[in-house]
Amino acid sequence: MQRVVRHAPGKLYIAGEYAVVEPGYPAIIAAVDQFVTVQIEQKKVSGRIQSVSASLNWSREAANKWKTYGDVSPFRFVLSAIKWTERYILAMEKQLDLYQLTINSDLDSKDGRKYGLGSSAAVTVACVRALLAFYDVKADQQIIFKLAALAHLNVQGNGSCGDIAASVYGGWIEYTSFDRDWLARSIQSGRNWIELLHLNWPKLSVQRLVLPQDLHLIVGWTGTPASTFRLVRQVEKVKRVKEQDYQHFLNQSKRCVEKIIDGFRKQRSAMILDGIRENRKILAQLSELCGVAIETEKLNQLCMIAESYRGAAKTSGAGGGDCGIALAYRETNRNGLTAEWQKHGIIPLALHVSDIHLEQEEG
Repeated sequence: MQRVVRHAPGKLYIAGEYAVVEPGYPAIIAAVDQFVTVQIEQKKVSGRIQSVSASLNWSREAANKWKTYGDVSPFRFVLSAIKWTERYILAMEKQLDLYQLTINSDLDSKDGRKYGLGSSAAVTVACVRALLAFYDVKADQQIIFKLAALAHLNVQGNGSCGDIAASVYGGWIEYTSFDRDWLARSIQSGRNWIELLHLNWPKLSVQRLVLPQDLHLIVGWTGTPASTFRLVRQVEKVKRVKEQDYQHFLNQSKRCVEKIIDGFRKQRSAMILDGIRENRKILAQLSELCGVAIETEKLNQLCMIAESYRGAAKTSGAGGGDCGIALAYRETNRNGLTAEWQKHGIIPLALHVSDIHLEQEEG
């Protein structure tokens, strides 16, 4: 009986949050060594989707038509990944089958609270990978990214898909988002969507980065989950009425992130740390402009403690809770820094940057 296992890592935003939602504005993102794992096993009678907390039975009524039995809400991203990937597989003239798809995730705490590591993106990417492997369809990283991006946007509706890129490419990346309006118009116009997967998407760029060896990443979790979707929506509302101020934020963010990227390229650690501090200030200005709490009290404490140890720190992702990141020199007293975090209710996470190409896949 055919069985495959595929993985996808979570992510942490390092710089460029919110601006990256706009096409062509860069962000720096790191994939982390906590994963979503998807296993697919062939079944003869009926299909099943299963996670630790939920399950859903399904049957196939036609080549591209499903019938589900139960609550689909826990599996919205999984079902969307299946829909888009199976459309691609059908286009490759493969016959579709019945299977059990089982999901395991390292991206939540033991009590089920999310760390903010991009679990929805990781499960989407892992499902796309697993399905392609199950049907023995070869696809490069660009195709995997585009299938996962289409599936994710189909559910979430907004966002940059930077977390998808981190889950697909791994390591440290420089990312700029594609023009989502162009993509929507292309799909609505009836353009051959298989052809669309092989086109260059305007503004999309993914480039690898290498962190200088004298720096390391330290991650703290506030214990409070945040809604990226809600926070991004709030910023979108403000940008329509304060266009000039919002454009000023975009320009500032772009200059700052490009400076950090230059630090990566030239392996200049001080340039990277200065850029992280500057990006934190830029996000604080956006927070004031939009009336959204990007840097909470705990995230502020996380940053101030890291600064006292000569680190540069900021929120990661949309803020409002979840994680904060610090970059610090390797001679920094990491134990002292994380002990101070713990005194303030901030939980250090034992995360490292992951290169997914080093994984061992099964099946």
